[in-house]
Amino acid sequence: MKRLLPLLLALLLAACGGQAGEDVSVVIQPGSSLRSAATALEEAGAVESASGFLNYARVFGSDEPIKPGEYAIKKGMSEGEILSLLQEGKTLQRFVTVTPGMPSIMVYERLKAAPFLTGDVEVPAEGSVLPDSYAYTRGEKRSAVLERMQLAMTRTLAKLWAERSAATVVNSPQDAIILAGIVEKETGKASERRTVAGVYSNRLKTGMRLQADPTVIYPVTKGKPLGRRILRSELQADNGYNTYARAGLPAGPITNPGKEAIAAVLNPAPTRYVYFVADGTGGHVFAETLAEHNANVEKWYAIRKSRGEM
Repeated sequence: MKRLLPLLLALLLAACGGQAGEDVSVVIQPGSSLRSAATALEEAGAVESASGFLNYARVFGSDEPIKPGEYAIKKGMSEGEILSLLQEGKTLQRFVTVTPGMPSIMVYERLKAAPFLTGDVEVPAEGSVLPDSYAYTRGEKRSAVLERMQLAMTRTLAKLWAERSAATVVNSPQDAIILAGIVEKETGKASERRTVAGVYSNRLKTGMRLQADPTVIYPVTKGKPLGRRILRSELQADNGYNTYARAGLPAGPITNPGKEAIAAVLNPAPTRYVYFVADGTGGHVFAETLAEHNANVEKWYAIRKSRGEM
């Protein structure tokens, strides 16, 4: 009998049909038996033989049931590895990414475009989504993914609010989201994020107008790129968001700020700066006085003229 075991093992392994010939994805439907799963694997090319896979599972597999879902079967995976994948429920993870500063209309569009999500979803409230990459599985509801995005923002904001410094000028978590959205839109450089937050904090303290271009653009495009220069009529429009038209924060968030921008607003850099303008390198140059600022603006105009932008 002992001599027959190696022969039996060799015959069984030969019947299993080898390994996956190429990367494929396989969907195991809810309620599937091991036999129907084996058939799905064979049809997808994940295994060469459904009967061989079944034989392997019966002799070498555990009693754990297989779990439904979509699975990524990589080239070269053995029957044992595939079986473990199905029994452990390690389904294929797809991702939808919200980048810092992405407005809610674009979050909505990204959710709608994400492949294999199901169901409809409303445009989320501006500022309610935490920018990040969110995993989802085939057939999951869009509303469920959005709920995770919003829960992440709720939890992150609560934690950051509890850790805020005495230097912050905002009086509520909602105001933190509003101001953080402006900071997010005004600078893409992590090194100057707290300084920009400090500038706007100083303006709010003294009653100066924030004069932030993104707040002018938001009512026009709902946060999407404007694609042209801001019109004089738009700079003068008093619509609750335009921070050129009135002092203080706009009526609501203008985007979904990231964790770092929120943290910057809740712990701004100690600075006397109240002005800043682009420096031509992707960053900004800061100033304490209007005279210094005007000189910096002239330098920026000169850079733009040399580039043929003016």
